[in-house]
Amino acid sequence: MKIKEIEKIVRLLENSIVCEIELSDFWGRKIKISKAGNDAHRMKTGGRPAEERESGAVETEKAERKNLTAIRSPIVGTFYRAPAPDAPPYVEIGDILNPGQVVCIVEAMKLMNEIESDVAGRVVQILVKNENPVEYNQELMLIEPL
Repeated sequence: MKIKEIEKIVRLLENSIVCEIELSDFWGRKIKISKAGNDAHRMKTGGRPAEERESGAVETEKAERKNLTAIRSPIVGTFYRAPAPDAPPYVEIGDILNPGQVVCIVEAMKLMNEIESDVAGRVVQILVKNENPVEYNQELMLIEPL
């Protein structure tokens, strides 16, 4: 990553409520940029550390997701819910899946990779918007096993 790019990221971070950002490149090199103090952030968020405000929400989310299975992207690429722009999506929230059923496509280097469900279950949540980029191992959908 070039110094000018890092400087831009630092300026963006300074002017936002985000306290930390971590980036990685194709070769696995990582850069982590943090604000020196969190006082300004605490003032904007009610004065309490983020850990105190979010701990209850995180515990609730973990309990809710405990029974769910995530379908993850096996590659970096672009997420598509349907086989073509004018076609209906492979699955919708509430649909019942069978193992091996195609649930979406991840395009990588002009190759359309069909992503299949590993489990039988009901689609509870679709976590990625159509045509958005996805990372390796990113959760795409949450499935409630049957």
